[in-house]
Parts: sequence; structure tokens; C-alpha cells
Amino acid sequence: MAVSVEDFVPAYFGKDVDDVVILGGGLAGLFCALKLSPRPVTVITNAPIGQGASSAWAQGGIAAAISEQDSVEKHRDDTLAAGCGIGEPKIVDQMTREGSARVHDLLSYGVPFDQDLEGRLQLSREAAHSQSRVVRVRGDMAGRAIMNALLDAVRKTPSIRVLEGYIGESFLGEGRYVTGVLVRRRGGITRMAFPAKAVVLASGGVGHLYGLTTNPQEANGHGLAMAARAGAVIADAEFVQFHPTALDVGKDPSPLATEALRGEGAFLVNKAGDRFMEGVHPDRELAPRDIVARAIFREIEEGRGAFLDCREAIGAKFKDEFPTVYAAATAAGIDPEKQPLPVAPAEHYHMGGVLTDANGRTSLDGLWAAGEVASTGAHGANRLASNSLLEAVVFAARIAEDIQGLMPTPRSAFWDEMDDAPGLPSQRNVEERGSITVLRETLSKNVGVLRDADGLKRALADIAEAEKTCVRQSIKNMMITGKIIAASALKRQESRGGHFRKDFPEENPDLAKRSYTSLKEVEAISASALESA
Repeated sequence: MAVSVEDFVPAYFGKDVDDVVILGGGLAGLFCALKLSPRPVTVITNAPIGQGASSAWAQGGIAAAISEQDSVEKHRDDTLAAGCGIGEPKIVDQMTREGSARVHDLLSYGVPFDQDLEGRLQLSREAAHSQSRVVRVRGDMAGRAIMNALLDAVRKTPSIRVLEGYIGESFLGEGRYVTGVLVRRRGGITRMAFPAKAVVLASGGVGHLYGLTTNPQEANGHGLAMAARAGAVIADAEFVQFHPTALDVGKDPSPLATEALRGEGAFLVNKAGDRFMEGVHPDRELAPRDIVARAIFREIEEGRGAFLDCREAIGAKFKDEFPTVYAAATAAGIDPEKQPLPVAPAEHYHMGGVLTDANGRTSLDGLWAAGEVASTGAHGANRLASNSLLEAVVFAARIAEDIQGLMPTPRSAFWDEMDDAPGLPSQRNVEERGSITVLRETLSKNVGVLRDADGLKRALADIAEAEKTCVRQSIKNMMITGKIIAASALKRQESRGGHFRKDFPEENPDLAKRSYTSLKEVEAISASALESA
């Protein structure tokens, strides 16, 4: 349930109800805020603006049907095929049709997409795409460049106020109505309430719930748990995408070796130099991510190791064409021009999330969701490469349009100066730190690339035990999201896309549909699993 503003004595910021509050400062949140301009908007971010957002770490780029050789229909069909039969056709068609317009929006905000001498966008091809349609920036810097351009635009937009260093804890509201957000200063216990006419949830994914991930620590599932606690319907939570080629160099988060490397011809080998994707899939290294991830996982589990060999395909061009990966490799003591890169699958993207409609509306009135925290149905069971940034901007724009339609007249808002006093000392204790470690370890081991009933029940039991030591709601939210993923994975007794059950290794045609759950059902599944464990 959402909490009522009367349930606590808030340190309320401002003297009036905010017009629109956006929780999250990644691509979806900032793009939505810009599209809402000149309507007053408050963007609340966990980390300093521009930091802690997975969007900035995206290396591949943004997929859109732009070239004369491509078409919206081809992009739509590729997306549906990657989704393994449970993508929403109408949603996918809408997303791919609006892709070109959103890319041109980004160009208007100053994103320096790669262009040829005649000013045409340069396009690359990634796994499971039938055409070259990924718009990039200097090979592997698209996410950072897009975020930098949007941050510059946000700073120049007087209608957007940014509140940094606060993490969402709960939604304000009664019943199915969301009327604001309760947040806590990061590292402290100071709380602030933000009543609002509309709330947009853009809090990101769940990567840091796993021990091995490519996502920043702010991607910890808190927004998903907030929505579930308020009664929102959660969809497809079992579908977690593991990027096949994270650099296995002992870093947390793991540096990413972009799929574009394989698109340029880099290939996978084991310690013996064997190209183990031969015979696994006709597209070999460019097979769908779940297939490549499982193949790499098997090589590592069986002691043969896995490496991405870029020497022949990229070689001396590496530093200039893929500077981000080059920097990460050399920092780990590896010369990618002369040495293969050690790789391993790492949690990369959550296809599941808060169920939304075509306009980003959730099952709760007054709450919209966009970006990785949302489940629009665009990705199905397995996201097509570089469709994440596309989905974020398409649905952020549609949310802004929807809110403008419901509240067509912008109003003046009285905004006080932000109280910059530091929060009280953190309550985070040794037990809570230990509980996060348990959560990340059990999700990686039991709710990872390969799953089965015993492991999923073990995960639910481990999380329930770790949850007992949690004091802060933000940590409890992480536990709740972990349980949602594990319970949803236990519920789906088949293998499909990013969800692979060793005890149910085949797709079941009768289960070729999306899954829906609620926190009440998750708690019931967890209780049942504990009894049988």
C-alpha cells in the first residue's frame, strides 16, 4: 500500500503540491522532463545528476529504422523474434515507428551521433538485427554522449528542478491512487514528502541485486518494490538478460565489452582457442544474447574459460573505435590489440517491471513508469540489442504527451530554495551490509543464467532470512524486488528468452504469454517455498 502523508511528520520541501515529480535521473526521466517543458517538473535522483544511471553506461547505441535498406516492419519483426513469442505486437510496432522521430529529437538536443562526410547517420549492426540500424557515438560512447547532451538541455530549462542525493522509499496515496513520493536523503535518515499531481517512475533496473552486473549500484530495484508495495501489477519479472561479454577482471560493476565488437567481427574462443559458438547457433557470436550467455557460462563452468578475440577484426583500431572498452581492458592490464579479453555473463537488463499500457500508465492512478523499471511488453522474454534506449525515449515522450493531455494548462509553482543541510548519520549497520551481500550472492547463484526449482526455493529462503536484519525501507525494497524475480522464475515452469530452467529446459507453447503478479502473490509463493524447502 502507498503511505498517506498523515502517516509521518514529513520534512516537506515546498509550500504547494508539485505539478509532476519524476523519480529517476536517467535517460527516461530526463527525456520525459524535457518533453513536459514548460510544465514545472521536479526530478529526484539517487546519485548526483548524470551519475548512477545505467543509460550513461550504454555502449552500443540506439536502434531505429533509418536507412533506405531498412524498414519499420523489419525492425518490428526482429524485435518480436528476439522476444521469443511474448512481445506485445502493437507496442513493438508503435515503438519502432516512433524510433526515427526520437533519434531526431536527440539530435536536436545536441547528441553527436556518428555521421559520414555527407551528414548521414552511420549505422552498425548488432546481434539478432537483420539490418544495420544502431546509431552510435564513437563506437561505444552513445550512452554517455546522450546523457551529457540531455543534462546540458535540462540545465538550460528553467521549468525543471533537480533534487540530487535522495532515494525513493514509498509512494504517497490512498488505495489505488498515487499522490506523491516519500524520499530519504542518501546516507542519512532525513525524509521528505513530495505530493504531486502526477508521478513518473523512472528509477532504473535491478542489476546491483546480482553479484556480477554491468549496472551501477543505484540500479537496485527500489522503484519496482515501491510500486509493488503500493499495489501495482508487476509483469514478466522472471526475464532477466545477462550480457554475454562483461569483462571478467574482478571489477564491481563489471566493465562491458560491447556487442558492437562482435558486430565488427570479433569472435569467442575458449582456452584452447576453439570457437565454441560453432554449432550452437547459425549466427554464432551474433546469436540472441541469452544463447550466447549460456554458451559462455557452460565454457566457464566446465573449466575451459571464455575469451573475446578482437585482434584480427579490430586490432590497432581498438583505441580509437572503442575507447571505453579499451580503457577498461588496459586498466586491468590487458592489451586488447594483442590479447583476447576474458569475458563472463553479467546481469545487464531486466525485461520485467511495473506493468504499463501504451502511454506508460501503470495499474495505479496517478503513476506512470518508463525505462527499465517499466514492463511495456516491447521486449518480451529477451531484449533486442540497443532497443533499451529506444524504448526509454519513445515511452518517456508518450508519458509526457499523456500527462499534458490530462493536465493541459501549465501552472506557476512556488519553489523554495533546497535545504542543503546534510542528513543525519546513516543507520546502515553491519547486518544490513551482510544482507545485501547475501541477496546478491543468492540471486547470482540461484536466479542467474541457469535456474531450477531447488535453487529458486533456496533463493527465496535466503532472502527471507536476510530480510530479518533490514532496518531501512530502501534495503527492504531491494529484498522485495529480489523475491519478486525469484518467485516469478519459480512460477514459470519452462525456458524462454532470458529465463532458463534446467528442470524445464524446453519452451512450453501453452505458456507463450506474459506473466503477471502482485506482491501478495509473491509473498504466498515465498511462504510456500519456505515450507517445502
